[in-house]
Amino acid sequence: MNSYFKTTTLTLAAAALSVSIAAGAQAREWRGWNIHPPGYSVSEGMEEFARLINEKSGGSLESKVYHNAVLGDQPDAIQQVRLGGLDWAVFNMGPMGEVSPSANIVSLPFIFKSVDAMHGIMDGPVGERISEGLVEAGLQPLGWFDSGARSFYNTQKPINTPDDVKGMKFRVMSNDLYVNMVAALGGNATPLPYGEVFQSLKLGVIDGAENNYPSYDSSGHFEAAKYYSVTEHLILPECLCMNKALYDNLSDDEKKIVHEAAEASVTLQRKLWAEGDEKSKAKVLAAGIEINEIADKTAFQDAMKPVYEQFLAANPDLADLVQATLDAQK
Repeated sequence: MNSYFKTTTLTLAAAALSVSIAAGAQAREWRGWNIHPPGYSVSEGMEEFARLINEKSGGSLESKVYHNAVLGDQPDAIQQVRLGGLDWAVFNMGPMGEVSPSANIVSLPFIFKSVDAMHGIMDGPVGERISEGLVEAGLQPLGWFDSGARSFYNTQKPINTPDDVKGMKFRVMSNDLYVNMVAALGGNATPLPYGEVFQSLKLGVIDGAENNYPSYDSSGHFEAAKYYSVTEHLILPECLCMNKALYDNLSDDEKKIVHEAAEASVTLQRKLWAEGDEKSKAKVLAAGIEINEIADKTAFQDAMKPVYEQFLAANPDLADLVQATLDAQK
């Protein structure tokens, strides 16, 4: 764990202690953290989870969603859910590798061939293995939300080959894998909080970023970065998860309620995601954004070989999980 997370862990220890001595799991309202605005598919899925928790428990369990990262940015929120300062959340799996190495499997560029392939793998044995690592880190996964395929967008030009990335500055989420990914293409990666990206694009602090259509749309980034290149280098799930200690203190009946609510919310969110992805693409096209499809991504995939080699050298115990993920798509 790096020094940032050590510091965060220490500063949040008091919050964890106060939660651990709370009188019962249902003594207070569960707070759910969300980075997205209301109406976003993830937000709707979370609202459904909270609604069903309240409804199915007859009010003995209560939960509320706090949108727009009002309870802190994602790295802090991950630590707060681990320690009990927050109760549950939906986290993009990108930054989760900081607390559980196995979570980084899904952050390997081009590890998934399609969104449907990602769903099947995360709902199966590979997803269970990744869940085990998160449980050890204090997080109880309940289901896997969709966040589609991420591609590069920028303020300067279409990206058609890896050479087009050379010398450009791209915002990435906080994960060394993404820094290495951009570096392998010849670019410069800058980890930034999501809320700072729009202004950084406008001011020229960065040349671009990478994300899916709904985020590119809802964040307004398309207003600053007019070129969207469909690399689909990452297909990342998002984890609906809760504090492990809170989960462990639930009765069997309460756990059943939680899992039923989670399953229903995942089904809804994935449906809304697919619909929203198409709507957002149509919206940015109508706004005059230049979208270029990349028919053959082989050059981008080949450029990622050093990223895989470096990851496996640092995590030899995860080689079988990487291979299992690839084999499941043959």
